[in-house]
Amino acid sequence: MSPRSDGDGLEARRASATDVTTGLPVPGRRWRRGELNTAFRIVASIVIPTFRFSARYHWHGPNRLPAEGAFVLAPNHFTNIDPLVVGTAVYLSRRAPRFLAKASLFKVPVVGKLMSGMGQIPVERSGRTRLSDPLGGGRSLVEQGGAIIVYPEGTLTRDPDLWPMRGKTGAARIALENDVPLVPMAHWGTQHIMARYGKKLRLFPPSRVDVVVGDPIDLSAYRGRPIDQQTLLQVTEVLMSRITALLEELRGEPAPATRWDPAANNQKETGRFE
Repeated sequence: MSPRSDGDGLEARRASATDVTTGLPVPGRRWRRGELNTAFRIVASIVIPTFRFSARYHWHGPNRLPAEGAFVLAPNHFTNIDPLVVGTAVYLSRRAPRFLAKASLFKVPVVGKLMSGMGQIPVERSGRTRLSDPLGGGRSLVEQGGAIIVYPEGTLTRDPDLWPMRGKTGAARIALENDVPLVPMAHWGTQHIMARYGKKLRLFPPSRVDVVVGDPIDLSAYRGRPIDQQTLLQVTEVLMSRITALLEELRGEPAPATRWDPAANNQKETGRFE
């Protein structure tokens, strides 16, 4: 299915909780006290006007992000500005976007202080966090009823055509261990603002960015089962299939029959490969 026309996009945004183009809330949602703190408002005052200038968001279908309570949001990942795109959409849905982020970012002056203030979760490349294990920070946030954004691919996709590649099990583990919704998401168009591994922003003319949030994955079949590697791989495969299907909807074309596997293509799991 190809992206909807502007008229359809407007209708979809009216059905969603928040109009991402205007930022105006639709009645029925409430602010979550304490989530959108000063650090979030400082960053939002810079990021959101920039993206309103450089991007034209188009929602496909209703905004399915839970209005309250904990959940794990799992988007596709193909440019370094994806967190700003996804974070803007979540923020305007009146939930605080929090990510598992590279620990090195927390050492950058000003940026590091803002990220800490917003409650972002540092993850060392070696797999260690301030809470002593790679997923501890995510579990801690979920236990507090927060929303956490986890990129199941772990890094920018290696697929030559920017399709989702093989997934890792972190998002599935956090959702299963904490019995919270696992929500797939896809977006398309940010590559026109910044290329994969690019360093320059193309802010004008504005680029179209399509966004779709899928229904939470039905995890009932996995409840009560041991959360072992087999279970995690099964849930991760379902998750990656759902994300890929959402992206097919946005791009209006089928994904490759076989999902890209870095190991099978002699590529490193981290860092640039181009």
